Amino acid sequence: MAKHYPPLPISIWRHPAHILAFGFGSGLSPKAPGTVGTLAAVPFVWLAMQYSLMPYLIILLAAALVGIYVCDKTARDLRVHDHPGIVWDEFVGYGITLIAAPDTSYALLLAFFWFRLFDIAKPWPIRVLDAKVHGGWGIMLDDIVAGLFAWVAVQLSYLLWQLF
Repeated sequence: MAKHYPPLPISIWRHPAHILAFGFGSGLSPKAPGTVGTLAAVPFVWLAMQYSLMPYLIILLAAALVGIYVCDKTARDLRVHDHPGIVWDEFVGYGITLIAAPDTSYALLLAFFWFRLFDIAKPWPIRVLDAKVHGGWGIMLDDIVAGLFAWVAVQLSYLLWQLF
């Protein structure tokens, strides 16, 4: 049975942290907000991919650090640990999935598939992190690890593609 959350107060949009945490509004989707949030991340991550590896990693690190704050602030203000509309963690996790990936639509799609798979399935240790780590760190950490798992899957997919 799905959890029900109270409607968001209109005041939620008065703080920039909430706008970022809700993925510029993409987290408001009534169905699959994490998937919609990841979809909204695609153009932002694609733009970041236009840089070389080191600036890309710096952008990801900055986004993760900002995410710890904005997710924590939004969760506290809503009094809900990990509201499904908080999707900044999806932006960062998806970005991690595409580290050193080729700048192609195939890579963007492959990364989307693998990241959503790991984020939804939450295999060990992602499930443990999701349950045990709270606050902004907890909201971000399970998606960071899901992004790392998905990154490995993307790299292995490309390796297998080259072998066969």
